[in-house]
Amino acid sequence: MLGFLSKLLRRSSEVKILSKKTLNQLEKLIGHKINNQQLFIEAFSHRSVVDRKKFKASNERLEFLGDAVLSFAIAYALFKNFPENDEGFLTKTRSNFVNKNTLYDAGVRINLVDYLFISRELLASANMGIKTIVADAFESLIGAIYLDLGFDTAYKFINRYLLEPNLKIGLHLIDENYKSQLLELTQAVRLENPKYVVIKEEGPEHDRVFTVSVSVSNEELGIGKGRSKKTAEQDAAKHAFGIMKARLIKAK
Repeated sequence: MLGFLSKLLRRSSEVKILSKKTLNQLEKLIGHKINNQQLFIEAFSHRSVVDRKKFKASNERLEFLGDAVLSFAIAYALFKNFPENDEGFLTKTRSNFVNKNTLYDAGVRINLVDYLFISRELLASANMGIKTIVADAFESLIGAIYLDLGFDTAYKFINRYLLEPNLKIGLHLIDENYKSQLLELTQAVRLENPKYVVIKEEGPEHDRVFTVSVSVSNEELGIGKGRSKKTAEQDAAKHAFGIMKARLIKAK
């Protein structure tokens, strides 16, 4: 992580448009000649550099679009690859493929750091959430590919750098949706559904940390933290699920 961060810090000190070398590398990565270079500059521009002359927009809008394209592409791929599995399996598996950790790993896999534009000030701050920055940029890149080159090219990119590598390591066999597991467990033992409450929000806007508690039948069973409410809820559910499972084993 430190080497990765140092590389990104060096990159941030030389904010400029895509060089010919960078453009060639990017086209090789995508497997197609780029038509609109500006889309990709926007995809790599963190909001911390938007106030500079060469950057008129951050990658947040493209991230929004890329997230939707990615979700559909993964859903379509899973539907084709697992014809015998039900909707529950497909939904859980898709969540494994589109979470921040998986997207960050994909970003590292393609050396996404080589393309990002981000301010030194943000990188110098503590706990700036580098995983989120890289994961969001990966979605932005997908959005740019979709707009510039169409869905087929975006799908091939997603399949090559996200879907296939994770299918090989068996990511589809791992269930990390602890909220779903906790809900199923509480229903199985006929308890009330879990209730999640945000009990604290800390940090600046670009580096927010949420603390969430989860209760089952009015008993607090877990507290979790994360850079989004969803992540914090999953962390809390993980703790609660472990406690409930241990109680059930002990009761047998």
